[in-house]
Amino acid sequence: MSPPPAPNAGYPAASDADPYDSGLRYPKPAAPTPPPPMSSPAFSAPVPPSAPGYPAPAPGYPAPGYPPAPYGADAQAPFGRDPMTGEPLSDKSAMTAGLLQLLLGGFAVGRFYIGTTGIAVAQLLVVWLTCGIGAIWPLVDGIMMLTGSVQDGQGRKLRK
Repeated sequence: MSPPPAPNAGYPAASDADPYDSGLRYPKPAAPTPPPPMSSPAFSAPVPPSAPGYPAPAPGYPAPGYPPAPYGADAQAPFGRDPMTGEPLSDKSAMTAGLLQLLLGGFAVGRFYIGTTGIAVAQLLVVWLTCGIGAIWPLVDGIMMLTGSVQDGQGRKLRK
């Protein structure tokens, strides 16, 4: 009587087997690229501006010693851009300005907050000289601020 055949008789050994060879001929995936070495510029510490032997940074890059801006950051619009017009947004909030103007409109606090001091002084004078009757102007102005139709002192749209 002969001994029984080995369990994988006729098949290649596990170490010789190609896991991608299933009888179908598909291309093997490419080998992964190795990560950059730790000595690459991506991992190096910022260079102080007075370090001898280092070239000056290229124009448009952050100054040495500061981390680079996040992906998509815009130096001309640090608070983002209006999606409809593409103009830079203000650092002031429309919600804050509107609520300040609605709650403290007799003192024109919302207008002082967004930096339009000329209009703020005019609102103060109108409200106080008309003994409060002119307070309708700051009320309407606060609603306009909440809707986003008022610009700040530099002419930028208030952020939401």
